[in-house]
Amino acid sequence: MSTYLRLQTADLKPEMVGRITAAYEQALHTLCVKDRDDPLTEMVANKIIKIAQSDVLTPAEIAALAIKELEMR
Repeated sequence: MSTYLRLQTADLKPEMVGRITAAYEQALHTLCVKDRDDPLTEMVANKIIKIAQSDVLTPAEIAALAIKELEMR
């Protein structure tokens, strides 16, 4: 998990952190991002956190929406 994501989720409930972390990992895997220092990881984290705070429930849905919003595939 990126340092940015860790800092942004520090005050959230454990179940929310779990969903965000799973969605983040899935999005990075889908985008084939292996370098956690890649600037793209922070962009993905921002989108994941924003979407996770809405009514979207599953990590898969959160990851898919984040990728779509970033307009990447």
